[in-house]
Amino acid sequence: MAPICRKFTAASADTATSNASFGEIKQINAGVLNVGYAEVGPGNGPVVILLHGWPYDIHSFANVAPRLASAGYRVIVPYLRGYGTTRFLSRDTVRNGQQSVLAVDLIALMDALKIQKAIIGGFDWGARTANVVAALWPERCKALVSVSGYLIGSQAGNKAPLPPKAELGWWYEFYFATERGRQGYEANRHDFAKLIWQLASPKWNFDDATFERSASAFQNPDHVAIVIDNYRWRLGLSNGEPQYDALEARLAAAPVITVPTITLEGDANGAPHPEPETYAKKFVGEYVHRNIAGGIGHNLPHEASKAFADAVIEVASY
Repeated sequence: MAPICRKFTAASADTATSNASFGEIKQINAGVLNVGYAEVGPGNGPVVILLHGWPYDIHSFANVAPRLASAGYRVIVPYLRGYGTTRFLSRDTVRNGQQSVLAVDLIALMDALKIQKAIIGGFDWGARTANVVAALWPERCKALVSVSGYLIGSQAGNKAPLPPKAELGWWYEFYFATERGRQGYEANRHDFAKLIWQLASPKWNFDDATFERSASAFQNPDHVAIVIDNYRWRLGLSNGEPQYDALEARLAAAPVITVPTITLEGDANGAPHPEPETYAKKFVGEYVHRNIAGGIGHNLPHEASKAFADAVIEVASY
């Protein structure tokens, strides 16, 4: 099926800073992790799983989740490995941050929760993870909402240099490639994350309480190791684990995504991101792209929660 791409600009109606939070954080063993996750909505509702990125946490969806719950959805918002209350079950497990392993984590969580199929939405690392699941396990993904579109990559693809201005946007990746960068992030993760928030969402006037609510998730004992490995893996400076080589080989072929998809992009995203026209053909099911106006940056689910929630509800009907 050819992509159905209806591009238009939707103004956000929800840009205010909010200190909404989740209640009890649940824990469940899933794969190599004990995963911390928030759950809202009716237990028998259609399932939506929402995935955060770096340097963010589950509270990016603190205003999205109740909107979806009120519409009858069961909403699961997990902490990724290295964030919040998620922990490794064994000290011997490699602290691996490569792209495929995050998707394997999600499949393990779905299995543990006995969720056969879900609508999956995310941004940043979360969007990439959602892309990978939709591409490799389409039977587990009913539909997809992805901020910044198609983010599946490969070590080989990342070898090609970018124009200087584009390379500048990835300064933190090059910093993390060094031991100085690892030590710097370890020592300054709070201020580092806050700087990224400011650069990635230059028009978002978040307050200290909003940032601190998420920053506590970065105190996870494995946070620095996972973040550093994630970015080093992209540059081929970390090898990943051999049991994921076959998955990475499939991802290196840039597989198309067949499930119904809505992609979103903020009009003030200060983080590196692809232009929508470069990835539209990667979505071969029913497909819509939306530009979200109103000074919306990289943390789109937080900055424009209504637009994100509306996209989830709409794509569920495709």
